[in-house]
Amino acid sequence: MVITSDKVYAGLKEDRITPLVSSTLESRGRRLAAVSKVRNTFEEIISAIASMASRRECDIVLVTGGTGPGPRDVTADAVSRLAIYTLPGYGEEFRRLSASEVGPRGLLSRAEAYVLPGGKPVFTTPGNPGAVALALKIILGLDTHLVDQLKGKGH
Repeated sequence: MVITSDKVYAGLKEDRITPLVSSTLESRGRRLAAVSKVRNTFEEIISAIASMASRRECDIVLVTGGTGPGPRDVTADAVSRLAIYTLPGYGEEFRRLSASEVGPRGLLSRAEAYVLPGGKPVFTTPGNPGAVALALKIILGLDTHLVDQLKGKGH
């Protein structure tokens, strides 16, 4: 997992995402393989995602933060530079469910799913715990099938 947050990186804000993701995965018999905390810079995000994707024990890369429309929200742009294609259904469903919870502002998220060269999936989500919990609900409903498909296994 890559956490993009200037404040978390600098130790000015508590990391509430790692415990949430770790406990959610453990409750499903899975584990969080690695965590990287970076600033909201294009270069650091690209480097962290590439590093995480190269790890054999990481089947999926989750990137939290930097998915809004603001000037420091560069996660979507960074991942799209690395990706060979997107999986638009995840982002569509995330925004639909988010809007039903928080109203129209949920539609401003640039949460998306991507596939990197080599077939590693990357999911992006806003960096607040509620959004991460929602993203995990979606991701954990399709991750095994997605990873199998990307490895060329049958339906």
